[in-house]
Amino acid sequence: MRETEKVKGPASYFPSIEKKYGQPIEHWKTIIRAQDGKAHMQIVALLKETHGLGHGHANALVAATLADTKS
Repeated sequence: MRETEKVKGPASYFPSIEKKYGQPIEHWKTIIRAQDGKAHMQIVALLKETHGLGHGHANALVAATLADTKS
């Protein structure tokens, strides 16, 4: 990807997630991967309730992580 290309989709939230919550994206992906067998929205709820993430940030992290595991 060229530097001039804009990041799209869930990954576009990653810089603001790292800045707001002070953890690297891999930290959140590790938590998400540990939720084996749970549905997308169950994991979103866990991130919101347990870790204080906003809905959009939690949803973006779960979407990106689950997409990674399917490919």
